[in-house]
Amino acid sequence: MRGPRNTLLRILLFLVSLGVWEAAVRLFDIPAFILPAPSRAILALYRGAVSGVYLHNLWVTLAETLLGFLVGSVAAFILGTAVAVSRSVEYFLYPYIVMFQSMPKVALAPLIIVWFGLGLASKVVSAALVAFFPLLVNTIAGLRSADEDRVSLMRSLAASEGQIFWMLRLPSALPFIMAGLEVAMVLSLIGAIVAEFVGAESGLGMLIQSMNFTMDVAGQFAVLFILAVMGLALNGIVVWIRRRVLFWDASEKAMSGPVPERGGRA
Repeated sequence: MRGPRNTLLRILLFLVSLGVWEAAVRLFDIPAFILPAPSRAILALYRGAVSGVYLHNLWVTLAETLLGFLVGSVAAFILGTAVAVSRSVEYFLYPYIVMFQSMPKVALAPLIIVWFGLGLASKVVSAALVAFFPLLVNTIAGLRSADEDRVSLMRSLAASEGQIFWMLRLPSALPFIMAGLEVAMVLSLIGAIVAEFVGAESGLGMLIQSMNFTMDVAGQFAVLFILAVMGLALNGIVVWIRRRVLFWDASEKAMSGPVPERGGRA
């Protein structure tokens, strides 16, 4: 699937979609303040890139996203491990975690801005909160997916709980954890943008808000395109890491295609 022919078809599909969009806008004479043509969005993207305004705000949002992803992932892994290995921690803390996750982060964003200010800290906290729960759930499910017969066998061989964790539970949980990291990376970007919508000094979310006030819809589409590419790139990085870490996993071997049999047959 990753051959040059399929890559070319993927690019062609994207170009055809833009062509249909452009034709529909021109055919139905849709006003630019409702739905701009792709040509207008591309022109706005070019002007913003030349002026440097997109690049500066992109780095701000990227820093908020990565820091929030890092903080949320570390917290989710530590707490998820504690919940998975300790029934007491699960009994006392997990209901509060679920209750907190049930609160809409859009409603919490104004409070986070009040508590942590308009700078970097509030955006990192917002991104971390959004990215936290998916990885927490995957970590718990992954650590509990270890084969209990193997756990009993290791205990019968006098293995400590630490040895069981590092040699059995964690390797069994890695596919779940990496899947959670893929979701958490994209959600951290969303969390950072939501916080920038509420209040920020810079960032792509703040840029969209300012363009909304000036009715620069083409500029908003240009920023949305940048965010889409950024999310795709960040997800691609996590997928690349997953393939390197989980080279031994059956699902990764299946995605790599059929293994040729002896004798030259595929």
